[in-house]
Amino acid sequence: MDLREKSESEEQLNKDVTLNSESAINVDNDAETKSEAQASEVENVAEESEVDEKVATGYSGKTKAELVAALEELLEKPVESIKDDVAQIKVAFYSLRNAEIAKLREEFLAKGNEESAFAVPDDAEETAFKDALNKIKEKRAEFNAAQDAMRAENLEKKRNIIAEINAIVADPDNINKQYARVQQLQQDFKAVGEIPATEITDIWKSYQLATENFYDLLKMNKELRDYDFKKNLEIKQQLCNEATALGECEDVVAAFKKLQELHNIWRETGPVAKEIREEFWATFKDASAVVNKKYQAFFESRKEKEKENEVAKTAICEKVEAIDIAGIKTYAAWDDATKQIIELQEEWKKLGFAAKKVNADLFARFRKTCDEFFARKAEFFKTMKEELAANLQKKQALCEKAEALKDSTEWKKTADELVALQKEWKTVGPVAKKYSDVVWKRFIAACDHFFNEKNKQTSSVRQVEHANLKAKKEIIAGINTILAEASDTSDAATKVRAFMKQWQEIGHVPFKEKDKIYNEYREAVDKAFEKFDMKATRANLANFESSINQISDQDKMYRERERLVRSYELKRNELKTYENNMGFFNAQSKGGNSMLKEMERKIQKIKDELALLEKKIQLVDGKL
Repeated sequence: MDLREKSESEEQLNKDVTLNSESAINVDNDAETKSEAQASEVENVAEESEVDEKVATGYSGKTKAELVAALEELLEKPVESIKDDVAQIKVAFYSLRNAEIAKLREEFLAKGNEESAFAVPDDAEETAFKDALNKIKEKRAEFNAAQDAMRAENLEKKRNIIAEINAIVADPDNINKQYARVQQLQQDFKAVGEIPATEITDIWKSYQLATENFYDLLKMNKELRDYDFKKNLEIKQQLCNEATALGECEDVVAAFKKLQELHNIWRETGPVAKEIREEFWATFKDASAVVNKKYQAFFESRKEKEKENEVAKTAICEKVEAIDIAGIKTYAAWDDATKQIIELQEEWKKLGFAAKKVNADLFARFRKTCDEFFARKAEFFKTMKEELAANLQKKQALCEKAEALKDSTEWKKTADELVALQKEWKTVGPVAKKYSDVVWKRFIAACDHFFNEKNKQTSSVRQVEHANLKAKKEIIAGINTILAEASDTSDAATKVRAFMKQWQEIGHVPFKEKDKIYNEYREAVDKAFEKFDMKATRANLANFESSINQISDQDKMYRERERLVRSYELKRNELKTYENNMGFFNAQSKGGNSMLKEMERKIQKIKDELALLEKKIQLVDGKL
């Protein structure tokens, strides 16, 4: 075989290899293009979510003027690097501006104007802000136009390279001399930047066809071709290994971006031997599919979490808005509501971001309600401070009146006047805590002085009081006897209640013995109540459980629960009122101590009733 026949034989062999590989390469390219399109779509979703997080967290706390200045500073930076900052500033600025407009509208309506007559006034800062935004839009438009022009220019460059390769292929007589030139053209093709997305597939197929045609015609020795195959094989083997390793990477986003780089290198790498070409591409494609699926699942999970956060944040907004600010009238109620608000704020902080289209609106809604609450609270405390000062003046005036009467010897008249002053004292509201004890001790000291002197002059009533004391001691002894001897619980409870009725009918005892005898009586009665179950809590609860077991209608059950909750809230408010009033009856006088003990007894009774109501509510909840 002469040299010409050998050359023609190698040429035919190369054609056969290339023709068989061409269809595989085209199929590979189609699959790669589809994979890239799907990945690009998911990547766009990721970028939008990332911007949403930045928008929701940046530039908070700045004034409108500061935000305008910040936006104008961005004009000096490359437009492609300021997208996220512009979005953050825009949300922050219009959050402030909308709040201003809402306030102006509220003031306008507060003056009695019609809402339809309200017009938003011009704002110089908003005008400057819009001007800066327009300049940025113009710069972005110019940048995009330049990018489009660059891509069009790159497209033309790649077409020229393909045309030159096709021209070389069209001159088979000189093709051996053009190997170095084609190598350079391939490097030039890779070095050209981005082209329009709609042209990527067609340009790549045209380029592949041209280069494959060149290698089919190229009369190069088999050792050189095998060397290229071997070099390409090593590269694609490494790419397959790296793509497989990415499937185990915990950072899904970083793995996906790295995969795109591997795909670019794969496309730029030449072919391998025909018999292993499809095998290697299948390996690389399968490894890519693992990364792509994890990437897609990651963002689907993220969207689901954003939806859950939206539902949770909406629920928090509804809870805050459900707080009846207008109905809060006491310090304790404001403290309870404040704790509730703070708990909801802490719960809000623990939640992640909701979807971009609702996250900013939900935050604005939540922030508005919280701001309104704390503004109303500050207003309440300011008003209460003024009210406390006025109450102090009233109580000081009562102290002066009592002090003017304390040395009077007109016992009946003065006693009536002091009792009237005491009643008036009860109608006066609270004073600041630091003054409450002082002013009360001053008032009660004047009252006690008069009544002690009066008692000294009215010793005739002592005999009656001592008789009453003896009768009450006998009642206490009777109750203690029942406690020691009684075996019939129901009969014992009846006898104890009879003694209690007698106690109420007996008059006053000597003042010095009043607290002591009452404590003994209270102790004996408390033991009787405990021993004979006179509170009837268990029977009450059993009867209630029996009654709700007969309710089959779910709506009736819910109404019963609402009734119990309302009763519970009323009792709880009553308890808070007594606990607040405890501060006004903490004098060290004997009369003050007696009132305190009675107040403590009432508080304990209310607590017992609250405990019973809680158990009833739990029983109803168990039936729902």
